[in-house]
Amino acid sequence: MTERLEAVDDSTAREARDLWQRAEAADGVGAVSEAFRLALGPARAGVVHLLRRDDAGRLVGYAQVAAAGSSDAVAELVVDPAARRVGHGRALLSAALDEGARSVWSHGDLKAARGLAASAGLERTRELFRMERPLSSADATDPVLPEGYSVRAFEPGRDDEDWVRLNAAAFASHPEQGRITTSDLHERMTQDWFDAGGFLLVEREGRVVAFHWTKVEPGSTAGEVYVVGVDPAEQGHGLGGPLTGLGLAHLARQGLATVDLYVDGDNTAARRTYARLGFTDAAVDVQYTAPTR
Repeated sequence: MTERLEAVDDSTAREARDLWQRAEAADGVGAVSEAFRLALGPARAGVVHLLRRDDAGRLVGYAQVAAAGSSDAVAELVVDPAARRVGHGRALLSAALDEGARSVWSHGDLKAARGLAASAGLERTRELFRMERPLSSADATDPVLPEGYSVRAFEPGRDDEDWVRLNAAAFASHPEQGRITTSDLHERMTQDWFDAGGFLLVEREGRVVAFHWTKVEPGSTAGEVYVVGVDPAEQGHGLGGPLTGLGLAHLARQGLATVDLYVDGDNTAARRTYARLGFTDAAVDVQYTAPTR
């Protein structure tokens, strides 16, 4: 039986996180994306949690639907490695589709996920590549920005609204990043990885026109190019390379061994740019979508 919840209590949340850790250890890839991890807890508009338990009451499957009830409904699901191939994944997927999910993410291009998607008639529609490269002392020097531009760190309370507006403009066509709200920003600012010093803003004539937000999980030797964005009006001014370099320099000065980033598979220009900077493909997440009828 699949249990449907609109809110998850602390005990169940701990069970879910333990399940995710077991799946990550087995699959070599994170089981659930950041936005879905953050939504585990009190009720949120459009978020539905789906649970599967074994006969002993142990949580062995979890799915979440975001934007439920809308045409943008999307799901992620994970099954305990010790409880796979007995129908939990298919039951969770069916329940997610019943909640209106139009697409489902698979973290890692896993054979089991491909088979499950095919069994439900879902089609591979989007790829999100994780690219990585080593860091060294040679990366630690800030690049020179084009004339008229300067860089400073994000200032909480001062830059919040301006950044949200800039991010929305920079990612107007992006299905997730472009919809980040001030509340979403504030939630990420409460996470233990948040560091305003690694949230770099580029200004021109006193106006924030680009940013490079870096991320380092506590205790990790790897940094992340979390988000890089440029005001569409500033495109073509030579900001792309230096903007990426600013974040790499910040991470390199912390003595980190590697840096990674995520980029859509159809963003060929960005993938070429990152390849020129030494990034290589390390993994891929896949989105499967129900065909339009």
